[in-house]
Amino acid sequence: MKRGFLLMAAAGLLFAGCKSDKVVINVYNWGEYISDGTDGTLNVNKKFTEETGIKVNYTTFASNEEMYAKIKSNAADYDVIIPSDYMIGRMIEEGMLEKLNFENIPNASKIDSRFVKREYDPTGEYSVPYTWGTVGIIYNTKKVNEPVDSWNILWDEKYEDNILMFNNSRDAFAIACKKLGYSLNTTKKEELLAAAEELKKQKEVIQAYVMDEIFDKMQNGEAALAPYYAGDAITMIDGNPDLAFSVPKEGSNVFIDAMCIPKGSENKEAAEKYINFLCRTDIAKANIEFLGYSTPQTEVLEQLDEEIRNNPIIYPPQEVLDRCETMLSLPREAAQEMENLWIRVKL
Repeated sequence: MKRGFLLMAAAGLLFAGCKSDKVVINVYNWGEYISDGTDGTLNVNKKFTEETGIKVNYTTFASNEEMYAKIKSNAADYDVIIPSDYMIGRMIEEGMLEKLNFENIPNASKIDSRFVKREYDPTGEYSVPYTWGTVGIIYNTKKVNEPVDSWNILWDEKYEDNILMFNNSRDAFAIACKKLGYSLNTTKKEELLAAAEELKKQKEVIQAYVMDEIFDKMQNGEAALAPYYAGDAITMIDGNPDLAFSVPKEGSNVFIDAMCIPKGSENKEAAEKYINFLCRTDIAKANIEFLGYSTPQTEVLEQLDEEIRNNPIIYPPQEVLDRCETMLSLPREAAQEMENLWIRVKL
């Protein structure tokens, strides 16, 4: 584990010297996206409070757009958020994030260089990667007897009322764009219009627009097909072995979710200590084993069981990654056009 023991010991001394029973940090994360103590797993937030005395007020969101709207409206004050790549880029552009003091985040050095200073945060000053993964199709092998290798199947009439779809504009348009052979980062109005028309056609066959609800629906056999994130697919397959996962041949999204601090955080140093804690090898390993997502933390990857490291859903072969794109923050005009079209699709 290379320098893991020394760094962990140093981190422990750091935390031991900053106990505080008065500081509370507000953390805003995706649903079911941290090891929480269920089924004998590590309760990460509880462990952080035990080591530092800093209490964690933890709440969840279902989509990047939901998170963005809440932060933008100043409806609540958060100290740590974990958005996806394209949303981080948008928030940087709009001055919504604090620059990080990496002296308080020494464990960030454990993050694989492939995942830092990416297009959404080119200087690497605003975010620390948390997880990464791909988007694909999770399907029930008892209900689907044909190869699931194309986005087209999410429009197939024979699965009418058995198809679930993302309930957010960016992911939905990404799928429609890939189905049509476009980039998921297109800014061309005619391509966005064509994608919207595809999504309107799809409404005739889908059962529901969902986010976190997908877990129960797919595990309980209430639907045949749905797009979702690879890490969650692993969790769902564990709950229902009839399920399988595929990244379509037209290509998809390879995403990075990263830890950030919103502008104006009143507990920035405590927030940075929390980010550092989540990067610590033992904590990051507990998290990734609970989540089933792919880790950007190098020491954790070395320690994972060979079966996990070789799982093509969690760590897909390069040929799959080569046909995937990372979402970027769209220019304001294109982003607004997409939002307006999505409203029309949903209506």
